[in-house]
Amino acid sequence: METVKCGRYYISIVKGDITGFRVDAIVNAANKFLRHGGGVAGAILKRGGPIIQIESDKIIRERGPLNVGDAVYTPAGNLEAKIVIHTVGPIYGEGGEYKKIYTAVMNSLTLADELGMRSIAFPAISTGVYKVPPKVSAEAMLSAVIDYSKHAINIEHVYIVLYTDDIYKVFKDVFHGLITQCL
Repeated sequence: METVKCGRYYISIVKGDITGFRVDAIVNAANKFLRHGGGVAGAILKRGGPIIQIESDKIIRERGPLNVGDAVYTPAGNLEAKIVIHTVGPIYGEGGEYKKIYTAVMNSLTLADELGMRSIAFPAISTGVYKVPPKVSAEAMLSAVIDYSKHAINIEHVYIVLYTDDIYKVFKDVFHGLITQCL
């Protein structure tokens, strides 16, 4: 684990399983219909239980499909977290992936802060079935996390939780390159 104090909170890069992480909010890399079938979304649903999908379906019925970058939340069910923030990342090749991931992270942090969450854990947004290169995701995510640290109110700790060794290494390397912005 790599941890650094940045602005008003700590940022940690961690190798592990986000579904077992004990934080106030876990971020789910969702699709626009909040159908949680595979990848991180499927793992969150499997461990958290059906309430996550039930509440997600309710959100879609009330507001329609989400746009890339939107962030909404549901209860966390059986997870160690209080809530799950669902954000939609881009599909590689649609253009503007960096900006879209940056926006998704900023919107997730803003929502968590508004809800009084003190800790939040993110997966690598859009690096799975959406095929965004891990370096692009890492640069966008970490830039957003560092930028938000300057005006956070309630958030005290942001974790980026990576499941595989190769993605962890990419995020750690990008983190080391951006860390000077925190000092």
